[in-house]
Amino acid sequence: MNRLLYRSGHAAAAHPWRALLVWLTLLGALLGAAADWGGTTQENWDVPGARAQVGTDLLREHVPGAGNAYARVVVHDDGPLEAGALEALGSRLSELDHVATVAPPRLSDDRDTAVVDVGYDVPVTHPDLFEDVAPLEEAAEPLRDTGVQVELSGGLPDTAAAPMKGYGELIGIVAALVILVLTFGSVVAAGLPVAIAVGGLVGASGGLALLAAVMDVSPSAPMVATMVGLGVGIDYALLMAVRHAENLRAGHDVVTSAALASATAGRAVVFAAGTVLVSLLGLRLANLPTYSAFGFATAIAVLCVLVSALVLVPALCRLAGRRLLPRGDRRQKVRTTEPATARWARKVSRRPAAWAVGATLLMLLLALPTLDMRTWPHDAGSQPEELTTRQAFDLVTEEFGPGATTNMVVVADLSAVPRAALDDALGDVRATDGVVAVSEPRVSPDGEVAVADVVPGYGATDERIPGLVDSLRDVLPEGAELTGDLPFFADISAMLADRLLVVVLFVVGVSVVLLMMMFRSVVVPVKAALMNLLSVSAAYGTLTAVFQWGWGADLIGLEQSVPVSAWVPILIFAILFGLSMDYEVFLLSRIREHWLASGDARGSVVQGLADTGRVISAAAAIMVAVFLGFATESDTVVKQIGLGMAVAVFLDATVVRMVLVPSTMALLGRWNWWLPGWLDRVLPRIDAELPHPAPRPAQPPVGQVAGPDPVGTSTVPPSDERPLVDA
Repeated sequence: MNRLLYRSGHAAAAHPWRALLVWLTLLGALLGAAADWGGTTQENWDVPGARAQVGTDLLREHVPGAGNAYARVVVHDDGPLEAGALEALGSRLSELDHVATVAPPRLSDDRDTAVVDVGYDVPVTHPDLFEDVAPLEEAAEPLRDTGVQVELSGGLPDTAAAPMKGYGELIGIVAALVILVLTFGSVVAAGLPVAIAVGGLVGASGGLALLAAVMDVSPSAPMVATMVGLGVGIDYALLMAVRHAENLRAGHDVVTSAALASATAGRAVVFAAGTVLVSLLGLRLANLPTYSAFGFATAIAVLCVLVSALVLVPALCRLAGRRLLPRGDRRQKVRTTEPATARWARKVSRRPAAWAVGATLLMLLLALPTLDMRTWPHDAGSQPEELTTRQAFDLVTEEFGPGATTNMVVVADLSAVPRAALDDALGDVRATDGVVAVSEPRVSPDGEVAVADVVPGYGATDERIPGLVDSLRDVLPEGAELTGDLPFFADISAMLADRLLVVVLFVVGVSVVLLMMMFRSVVVPVKAALMNLLSVSAAYGTLTAVFQWGWGADLIGLEQSVPVSAWVPILIFAILFGLSMDYEVFLLSRIREHWLASGDARGSVVQGLADTGRVISAAAAIMVAVFLGFATESDTVVKQIGLGMAVAVFLDATVVRMVLVPSTMALLGRWNWWLPGWLDRVLPRIDAELPHPAPRPAQPPVGQVAGPDPVGTSTVPPSDERPLVDA
């Protein structure tokens, strides 16, 4: 791999305009293909394997319009509503495109609130409807002009209730520029990684359009893909650019320096991206189409920014020349101070046991609230109060009861359930604790199924809902199913809880094997996996404390405590595990280079942290800013994803990389690199050497102290200091 990376980096640096032309050609071809054959994002809310899906499929088969889009118009006034005004509203609603049914208004006991249900003849994912509530708003406008409150809820309004504001990308780019300028003292060095990451995301947009042409891609998937792609794209380009700058300081010419950066830092970047892709692949094991779409979309973004970094970094580094360096370095100013990260690493290494125990206890303390974490899909009641869907939710809850905002339906196959048995079962449903009303069964037009609505006495996020769903299913005969929002919520939560362990084992197992191949060690990969699990657990604990317990909820604009979304744990685990492995690969690559060159276990840790501490800290700060930017969005699930990932990355770059890694490696010494002989023979070997010795100056430049090989070309330690491999 190093040979290929060296040659590609050398070619791009030697012929930068040619490399840029190739990249622009590939980008144009991808965008052109997307324009011709690309699709559009759309939701797919089917849940294969869920019991509630059986009832929904039965409805779709026998009841015309079942499963299509619906909306709920909630009208409220200070006094009794006028029948004529409600009738005029119904007439306007019935004239809208794709509207199939408009139910008679349901009035509250004091007649000051009415609910009008609207049914459509197409699914909510239809392009004429999805995220478009303008026709409903226009139909409600005459009533609003008279001072009457009209709010919207239901499947269609939910798709447009909380649009993404795009603050995450903007905050991330601005933060990246500021952090990089302050950290590296060069505007060119700051702009290069950002430009490369943005260029990669442009290509990813084309890839996502092509993906949407062959599978259903959630409109939220590009948001997550952008969040991750922007962060890792800046990281990858930054790591390679910093290595290039180090090579320039060591006296290499620009072309050779860029080629060496591609062969060393580029190798770390490729493997870091590989661990992210493996983690994203684990999302398919959740057995939900939505997760597969999220995984593929984010993988496309990661691949695009990876290719962008490998092609553009050496080319742009050649064009930038020595302007990547701060002015002091360009003037060969003498630098006499040791990096702060080196001093910190020495401090941790002097008392490694105390630091390791303290850091571990801190991470476990942050993870402790996870034991109380409750996962449940969110509804309109968790949205900000200014949204129309939340106001409709509050009105219906206040006037009709908490169960009126939910949806539960008994669907019975009349060929399997006699009518008398169905009536008896519905009687048992009415007698079940937590049920306030059950409608009379309605028979489908073809006479094959009967449908009855069930109104619970609890809200959708009430802790008693899963038990109520189980109780209702227990009293239904074979051939009758419970479906609707609440049964789907219960099924999704149970399914995701069951699949979480499968996803964790797969992602951790494959990542450990990849790290074994790269670093020829058993201890390092296992330790890395355990530390990454600590970071993810601490993120789960923080989400539980903030969203479920309400600690500091006001700081992120959360108006009430809510459960952790059932969609979040698996999604952020897969993404965070890969991102955490990024930093592990960056750090351990440099530590291993120094270990192979010197055989000094403790010294290689100090030197590796000194080399990478600044770049990892800068990269993590950028990623935290990106994720916190997404935490400012109004959608609660997006808030949870943004905050959880920001916390995990912050802890990973500080507590884990700056304390746990150096302290544990100092404790283990040479045993960090132990590998059984049989495993060494079985594992595929990834060459750690460059294709040929790189030319280097006979003497260090002015102001530079001679030290270990700056590019890691001395890869074979003395015979008595080789990595520990048992025969």
